[in-house]
Amino acid sequence: MTTVTEIAPDVYRISIYESQIKLQFNHFLVKDKEPLLFHAGMKGMFPLVREAVARIIDPATIRWIGFSHFESDECGSLNEWLEVAPLAQPLCTVVAALVNVSDFASRAPRWIPEEDILDTGKYRFRLYATHHLPHSWDAGMLFEETNRTLFISDLFLQGGDVEPLVETDVVGRARKAMIDFQSTQLLNAIPYSSTTERRMAKLAALQPRTLAIMHGSSFAGDGEKAIRNLASAMKEVLGREQ
Repeated sequence: MTTVTEIAPDVYRISIYESQIKLQFNHFLVKDKEPLLFHAGMKGMFPLVREAVARIIDPATIRWIGFSHFESDECGSLNEWLEVAPLAQPLCTVVAALVNVSDFASRAPRWIPEEDILDTGKYRFRLYATHHLPHSWDAGMLFEETNRTLFISDLFLQGGDVEPLVETDVVGRARKAMIDFQSTQLLNAIPYSSTTERRMAKLAALQPRTLAIMHGSSFAGDGEKAIRNLASAMKEVLGREQ
């Protein structure tokens, strides 16, 4: 089942729950003069996500398709979206463009150094490179400056079919998921390195009001505190294994 929820002004969470693995896959549409989709999603989910987008806007009007890192649930259906939306352009970090997206995508990407601003009409975005956070050296986090929404990819991952948006702390759920991962083949899915703490502190300093989380409930509230608390949990659970 696909659910659509507005989690911040003009930010729509499109969620598909995979019961076999007990995990939500969330895609985020920003409705603006130049609509932006963050997380294109898997190829197999493309028809469902496209139908959900069509409830909000004409999918052909999407201008930007962004994602954190090169992975099937982040950008597996990128070319399908580029075919549907003739003016759309992939949006990614410099590393992602150079090592994957320029070759993979049917249309050239726009890469954004973090000093650049993407203006979509009412909203302003920056893309912060976060190498190896949550994983992959091409990773990045998208931040909408007007309403302070941080698209935080796999960080704060929570299992289960959970609420679209919570105001209670999601760190406890994320900590449990990290511990559960330690006992599976997904060990070290999120690496902990000498740079992790510094990158988490940089994200916390953005003081987001909403965290758009790819797997699990999104969060509204003190995003800075939530990120700092998650950083402590990551150090406790993941740091001891590195």
